[in-house]
Amino acid sequence: MKNRLPAAIWVLGIGSLLMDASSELVHSLLPVFMATVLGASMTTIGLIEGVAEATAAITKVFSGAISDYFRKRKALVVLGYALAALSKPVFPLATTLGWVFAARFADRIGKGIRGAPRDALIADIVPRELRGAAYGLRQALDTAGAFLGPLLAVVFMALWANHIQAVLWVAVVPAFLAVMLFVFGVREPDAIGAAAGEPLALAHLKRLSGRYWAVVALAAVFTLARFSEAFLILRAQNVGLALQYVPLIMIAMNAVYGLAAYPAGAAADRVSPRGLLLWGLAALIGADFVLAAAASAATAFAGAGLWGLHMALTQGLLSKLVADTAPAELRGTAFGVFNLASGIALLLASVIAGALWSAYGPAATFLAGAAFAALAACGLLMSPTATPRPSRRSGTGAR
Repeated sequence: MKNRLPAAIWVLGIGSLLMDASSELVHSLLPVFMATVLGASMTTIGLIEGVAEATAAITKVFSGAISDYFRKRKALVVLGYALAALSKPVFPLATTLGWVFAARFADRIGKGIRGAPRDALIADIVPRELRGAAYGLRQALDTAGAFLGPLLAVVFMALWANHIQAVLWVAVVPAFLAVMLFVFGVREPDAIGAAAGEPLALAHLKRLSGRYWAVVALAAVFTLARFSEAFLILRAQNVGLALQYVPLIMIAMNAVYGLAAYPAGAAADRVSPRGLLLWGLAALIGADFVLAAAASAATAFAGAGLWGLHMALTQGLLSKLVADTAPAELRGTAFGVFNLASGIALLLASVIAGALWSAYGPAATFLAGAAFAALAACGLLMSPTATPRPSRRSGTGAR
């Protein structure tokens, strides 16, 4: 059928589901593990999380450019997922913050290697008029894994009497299953491997349009307003949620994210992106205010749900805008630069969030996020050229 997404998109999505289940199981327990078992401060946690995500973003620039040069995406995708899988056993073995940092670093290097080639591969496989739906579906399945991971953490924390290190071993299984699925279940279009391109050069960046750079700038501003989700977990514990139930906060966030991601992605194929982005910022502002005022677990869950709605409305849409505004032969590079800018912004946001929490408490962290999101919304409203309109052209993504 004309409007049916290719099977490869489902394979990519299910593989993302498995890896995200593994990663989010770890991440839903890691902030508490660092704070309670290893004695890390909030500033240190923010720094570790920010550096880890920035590392992934920097790596994406080079992996995206390499995939453009060789016209091969799958090998890099598999390599990235394999490195992330190999990092998973290090977390339960960690006895110092140095171990945790090294494992997070390796895990995020893997994410960086796979991210841009995978996103470019989706655009190569899917017709232009279905890209919003394709990115939305992959994000929805990815988020289903992010829902499943913390759920597994809650179940095994209850079964194993809050033994965090033992529960972290569970993450190893879905990680290696994801690698096997990508090895045997994904085939990239023949056209991508037809000829090698040019090596990475600064001249390539000049070929990226002003519309593309507007999207990059917009995404960076959005990310500055949204720091690491580790602070959602720490806020849940801060308002009194029992240790074994802390991962539920990520379940709440990802449940909303997963349910809304595909409809939001499909809507991005039909409507102007400006409205969706503004609604996304409104959801983030609401989340920050709720979390700043939270005095109970129920309020923290409400804030996490709004946070998930923000993610659903913005993340797939921004990926679609990158794909629509970048030349096909530089798509990997474009996604790499896009993720680099977002990663640097996330590093700054997470370090600032941790410092504010340490100095003034959790409310200050979330109120600062709300203020920056409000500034981003004002900038979006005042800049009529900030977002490109959806294209009415049809065609194939593989050029």
